[in-house]
Amino acid sequence: MVALDEMVEDMETPSEPVLLSRRDGKVAWLTLNRPDHYNTLSMELMETLLAELAALDRDPETACVVIEGSGPGFCGGHDLKEMQATPTRAHREQTFATCSKLMTALTRLRQPVIAKIHGGAAAAGCQLVAACDLAIASDKAKFGTPGVNLGLFCSTPMVALSRTVSRKHALDLLMTGELITAPKALEIGLINRAVPAAELDDAARAYAETVAGKSPLVLKIGKEAFYQQIDMSLEEAYAHCSEVMVDNLELKDCDEGIQAFMDKRPPLWRNE
Repeated sequence: MVALDEMVEDMETPSEPVLLSRRDGKVAWLTLNRPDHYNTLSMELMETLLAELAALDRDPETACVVIEGSGPGFCGGHDLKEMQATPTRAHREQTFATCSKLMTALTRLRQPVIAKIHGGAAAAGCQLVAACDLAIASDKAKFGTPGVNLGLFCSTPMVALSRTVSRKHALDLLMTGELITAPKALEIGLINRAVPAAELDDAARAYAETVAGKSPLVLKIGKEAFYQQIDMSLEEAYAHCSEVMVDNLELKDCDEGIQAFMDKRPPLWRNE
């Protein structure tokens, strides 16, 4: 959903891929590449991103994924022009079903996903930030769910947002439609880190490399367990996570990590 006044008009070059992908060691970098549309989530972009995530999920060499945006902002949300061009209920249902599938895929992906936000993240763009496991932003970035200003409550962004920040903070964003700064987003827990704009690239790379330096198998187990236990009762969560830890202790990577700690040396992960 486009919602920021400073968004530029459509001037996208048709030949440009909507998603750029590169590898840097064990980190996969995915760049939303619709800069003249403020990286709004067209059907093509969502489907391309879904396909790329599915491929990464099968890639044992990738230990961490970073999602960033090209141009002036991170993501302006859904592509309203595309939605208005085909104003049928079937198309709208397909749009939100695809978006929901995308956001769920981020949670289900075995690798940790970091959102790197250099500019505005509005509506489904804010949802994308909330759906990622971790988030690092420029101190110039802004966040919000301004659909209510257009007569369209950000109901699907609300799903990820309400599971990331407290109810009061989520409803504040959803009901006022106001944008908040990166320091405020950090304060309410929407993002993990806010850094000066000039330092964002280096800080995001260091963040991703820190995560990617852990055992990929252990990260997969831990991420999966986190999302499984979060909606369980206290008793169920402890029982489930106790089993997860017992299984984890049987891994070769766990043996290696403990031995490396005792030997005071870096561990050599085997992903086993």
